[in-house]
Amino acid sequence: MPQTVAIIGASADRAKYGNKAVRAYRDAGWNVFPINPALSEVEGLPCYPGLDRIPSPSIDRVSFYVPPEIGLTVLNQLGEKAIGEIWLNPGAESDAIRDKAAELGLTVVEGCAILGAGRNPGQY
Repeated sequence: MPQTVAIIGASADRAKYGNKAVRAYRDAGWNVFPINPALSEVEGLPCYPGLDRIPSPSIDRVSFYVPPEIGLTVLNQLGEKAIGEIWLNPGAESDAIRDKAAELGLTVVEGCAILGAGRNPGQY
């Protein structure tokens, strides 16, 4: 079964990393759940307003493309979702997010999640 990834801050703008990540993970064979409360779809995929609306009880990876204050709000709304790991892309990291993730027992990876999908952002 393919792995699942939620892209927090998914974008319809193909120049933004929140869009490039959707395409990169999809191309790598992952089940992709774009997250953005302002959009209904991204790259032909349904876009969800929050993690709690994803029709899956667990997510292997959550990738953040939002400012830290929004990311912290997302972490506070995880609820019962089982999360494998979170990726904090450049600009999404903060001590508050690291601390909250540790409190929740989440594995945190800081770096480019597109590279983590085995893709090069320059391809997109």
